[in-house]
Amino acid sequence: MPLFPEAVSANSEVAEQLAALDVSLDAVDGPPDWFSIDGIEAPRQVGSDGAGGTFVLLPSSHVLYASSEGRAGIIATTFEDFIQIVVACPYWLDILKFSAGGDLEEMRRAAVALEATLDDEDDVNDARDTIRDAFDLPALEDPVGALYEAVAASDAIVRATDGSPFTTLFNRFTIDRNPMLRNAAA
Repeated sequence: MPLFPEAVSANSEVAEQLAALDVSLDAVDGPPDWFSIDGIEAPRQVGSDGAGGTFVLLPSSHVLYASSEGRAGIIATTFEDFIQIVVACPYWLDILKFSAGGDLEEMRRAAVALEATLDDEDDVNDARDTIRDAFDLPALEDPVGALYEAVAASDAIVRATDGSPFTTLFNRFTIDRNPMLRNAAA
């Protein structure tokens, strides 16, 4: 059975654990007012993160992320995949930051380094277990690959209120430019 935002939001323990992974499933009335999506009349905002980004459930069931810095794209093909990606890789946005412009192997390197540098590994693992157990979710076989595929195939055009398009979620950095991550990957 597919997983929907209402089911996740209704479980206060899961909602609390998602918040520990920097995802808040907010009940929001109406579409976001700081961006629009070409071809989508009233996008359904389903959550946010601590950096001011917004998660939107599209009519196609894809989940789109729009950052407060003007980057946007589809990050999961379904809401359930979105939850699984966040649970497996709570640092998913950093994986995209250190993707060398969308290189899957660089993303995999970043994921390994980011996992190795988790500050609160026990808390993250508890959150992972609680969320997976609550909805009997299997772990994604390749969460980094699923994230890459969703972002790479993203055809959504997101625009700021002035009409300028947001850029891709893939960024040009690699972990090699970050000493802490470079050392963690070694």
